[in-house]
Amino acid sequence: MSLTPCEPIHAKNGRTLTTSLDYLDFNQNSVDLIPGSLTDLNQTHKPVSCKIDIDTPELEIGCDRSSSNDSNSTNTELNHLTEETVTVLLVDDQQVIGEAVRRMLLLEQDIKFHFCSDPVQAISMAVEVRPTVILQDLVMPEIDGLLLLRFFRANSVTRDIPMIVLSSKEEAQLKARAFALGANDYLVKLPDKVELIARIRYHSKAYISRLQRNQAYKALEDSLEQLKIEQQKSERLLLNILPKPIAEKLKQEQSIIAESFSDVSVLFADIVGFTQLSASVSAIELVHLLNGIFSKFDDLAEKHGLEKIKTIGDSYMVVSGLPTPRADYAEAMAEMALDMKSALAQFRKEQKQNVSIRIGIHSGPVVAGIIGTKKFIYDLWGDTVNTASRMESHGITDCIQISEATYNLLSNKYLIEERGLIYLKGKGEMLTYLLQGRKN
Repeated sequence: MSLTPCEPIHAKNGRTLTTSLDYLDFNQNSVDLIPGSLTDLNQTHKPVSCKIDIDTPELEIGCDRSSSNDSNSTNTELNHLTEETVTVLLVDDQQVIGEAVRRMLLLEQDIKFHFCSDPVQAISMAVEVRPTVILQDLVMPEIDGLLLLRFFRANSVTRDIPMIVLSSKEEAQLKARAFALGANDYLVKLPDKVELIARIRYHSKAYISRLQRNQAYKALEDSLEQLKIEQQKSERLLLNILPKPIAEKLKQEQSIIAESFSDVSVLFADIVGFTQLSASVSAIELVHLLNGIFSKFDDLAEKHGLEKIKTIGDSYMVVSGLPTPRADYAEAMAEMALDMKSALAQFRKEQKQNVSIRIGIHSGPVVAGIIGTKKFIYDLWGDTVNTASRMESHGITDCIQISEATYNLLSNKYLIEERGLIYLKGKGEMLTYLLQGRKN
């Protein structure tokens, strides 16, 4: 970018200052303050630029490029402020003005007065004393008051503090510029004592109220965010227990949730050898092993889009075709059963445990839903459920026994062996089959 040549001004303490600023040019080790048209309007000062080391506290405070600490600074300010607290910082290069204002405020017990005669130190002093009102001279020999006002408004700590400009000039155009840059009020010095105190109290009270309101808003936002997090936790927990469509109905406060499904496949699986295993390992080891097996089954149910219903001891129950109906419900269950066999074989090899599985499947209509008000679960009812359970309990170890109804749905795509007639309690003789694998 091209920079307008200008002549630096050196303060008495050796620091370089400026009387005009239109934008900041950040380099690796310094900041260029570039003159612009803003203070060209102020005929009392010549536009100049300067270079200030970034490591100096003045620049770190005056040229804050981040607002990430806004909420922290607000909280810090509120820690020592009440509506009755008034802290005034006067920035003016004339000691006589500082003394005059001090005397005006001397008898006001609730007003703390601070005076800064070096405008270069104004930002750092404001950060230190945390005023509720800043009185600032507009015409100073070392630095333009409009520039200092911009620095105050660019800093995250001081940007919202009320600024009352003190000036011997009464031009409307100059006042307009001050207000445009963020001044809250404008007084011709020296002002009337009563008027000065009234304006100080007014702006201070408004500032503190704004801080308190912002803190309340922040607390509300934090509470809402925490509530959102807790709701998400509850949602995840609910979806671990119930299918999503059922969870949505439950949240709508439906007292009884029950639906009929005409085409589903129900699978029961039992870990064979689990009872004998429980006699040889500790209870904790037993639960750990069972959790490892059922966790693999849960992953498979999710993979195939099935709905796990429950576990009962060492038995696992899963259904295909609900709560969202699907045309390939029987095929999806066949894939699940074959993968369960493979998963248990792999688990047996890895854990070196002598456990097997017995699986039974039946297809038909069921009623699914939730009943009760305490510790409820999503469950199934109907003859299809009972028959599937019998398919498992009367099955063969490491085999998948299916009913004739399921066979009719799978015979075109799967290798199936007829087992023959078996007697099922409560059902009589039924023709059953053994699912061997996929035809391809």
